[in-house]
Amino acid sequence: MLATKVDYLKLVDEVDNVPYNPDFFNDLYKFFLPGDKRPHGFMLPETVGKMPWSSGFKVDHRLKFVQFVDPLDGNSVEDTAQLFAGALQKTIDTAVDQDLFPNLHGMHSEPYKIIGAKQTIHIERFTASLFGIATRGAHMTAYTRAANGELKFWIPRRAPHLFTYPDMLDSTVAGGVKATHSPFQCIVEEADEEASLPADLVREKAKPVGVLTYMTRNRKSGLVRPDMLYVFDLELPEDVVPKPNDEEVANFTLMSLEETVQAMSRGEFKPNCNLVMIDFFVRHGIITEENEVNYVEIISRMHRRIPVPTSPGM
Repeated sequence: MLATKVDYLKLVDEVDNVPYNPDFFNDLYKFFLPGDKRPHGFMLPETVGKMPWSSGFKVDHRLKFVQFVDPLDGNSVEDTAQLFAGALQKTIDTAVDQDLFPNLHGMHSEPYKIIGAKQTIHIERFTASLFGIATRGAHMTAYTRAANGELKFWIPRRAPHLFTYPDMLDSTVAGGVKATHSPFQCIVEEADEEASLPADLVREKAKPVGVLTYMTRNRKSGLVRPDMLYVFDLELPEDVVPKPNDEEVANFTLMSLEETVQAMSRGEFKPNCNLVMIDFFVRHGIITEENEVNYVEIISRMHRRIPVPTSPGM
């Protein structure tokens, strides 16, 4: 029995904070890909107005949508996708060069894949939230289990110089899934870069355990973004100790279950990492129907059907 009581639903609310009411989206602009009637993003009106759209994009303020106008009129899907990608990148380049949005802070970032697109189309990581496009992350929880069954978790503290969530606690290993990588490839690379965990060990022992989906509205910027977190577990022998191997992690601490829950209750974790830990607790029988009144609500909110395509054919 845990001594610390945590409002887990409140922690979920901090991340999955977009109402389920479809009227919420009425004031947002839909962002369409060429040749696709399904919106792949939802944009704030002020973002649409400020964005330096390159030629080829149509902005309809009456019907509230942004779409690339196909100059080939559907005669070449692949060529249209390339033209769209070029026009999108030109728009992003201008926004970065002019430092138009705080989350860009004058920098470029690695490419992400637009999930659910009928063609392979990439977008820069930092810009995805401006267009309301879904992003993919991969998080791994590394833990040990003592002979008496006690669980302990390897918890890193983010470096103080990071642009986002400096000094906060994080998942053992986490990163955005680059366009050319699978979530598992992301975990293998990040495990080495962030925690000095051997690739062979991670490939052999890390277990994929599902995907978390949610909708976040940034409380400062108002930007709305769907998110997907691919989740992995890694049970480590007690003699394997994660160590920082880059400048993103300040240190690792082996924390008991009680210590981890206390840190969550104090708001010390990066917000979406709380979902990763809650999901672990559910899967390992720490949070149950018997001890959590909001059990079903918590689980359903962490596996939300997001309002953008997740498959090319759906």
